[in-house]
Amino acid sequence: MDLRIFARSVLLVTEKNMRIYYYKGAVVIFGLLFPFIMFLTFFIGRNLNLILFFPAFLGMMLFFSSSSTGPLITPWEKREKTYERLLSLPVTLESIILGDILAGSLFGIVITTIVWSAGSLILHLPLSNPGLLVVTLLLGAFTFASLGTLLSSPAMNNPSNVMMVSNLIRLPLIFVSGIFIPLNQLGDWEWMLTSLSPLTYLVDLFNGAINGNAVYPAVLDVIVLVIVILLFILCAKLIQQYNLSKGI
Repeated sequence: MDLRIFARSVLLVTEKNMRIYYYKGAVVIFGLLFPFIMFLTFFIGRNLNLILFFPAFLGMMLFFSSSSTGPLITPWEKREKTYERLLSLPVTLESIILGDILAGSLFGIVITTIVWSAGSLILHLPLSNPGLLVVTLLLGAFTFASLGTLLSSPAMNNPSNVMMVSNLIRLPLIFVSGIFIPLNQLGDWEWMLTSLSPLTYLVDLFNGAINGNAVYPAVLDVIVLVIVILLFILCAKLIQQYNLSKGI
């Protein structure tokens, strides 16, 4: 396919997703309200340094907001019989996947930027590395928007079932990724478990960008997230190709 047509199809899919899915109840609840509730529940009544934990909160916010749109798109369109209609147009499977990911990424970037701006004004947050903060926002949003698209790829046409499965995967990650316990305070076995979560590397990048106290080198965090993005996209493509070949 011509590169110009491919890019236009990705943007059109992205625009369609933004207009339809940003206002769905599941996206608002799990992309906006849930991270706030979790963070407030953890902090209310406890004398904790909010500035120290704010990068982790940003990581959780970006994680949920970016991955909340993807699980809704494919099952919703399969139920409404529009998924196949998209593929009958000059639109490829790759452009649909990238359009879904880009829509989730933009949602996560906008929400997290607003939260960071408000937090900076209220808490007078430090900013150790502005360039790294921008890279972290972009890379983290794309990583977990890819996760959301992957979670929607199995053959389901009921959005509520996909959201339930996605939350069974997403919720445990926030407890093993250095959000509620700083990475430098973890024990050996906790460290091994935490290193398996891609969210850990996002939280570490936010810590490095804001407070300057990252545990891993920034280059390592970036490399891990890039590998995870490619893995998520590849798996999503293979699963959706298999479903199409079986007529699912």
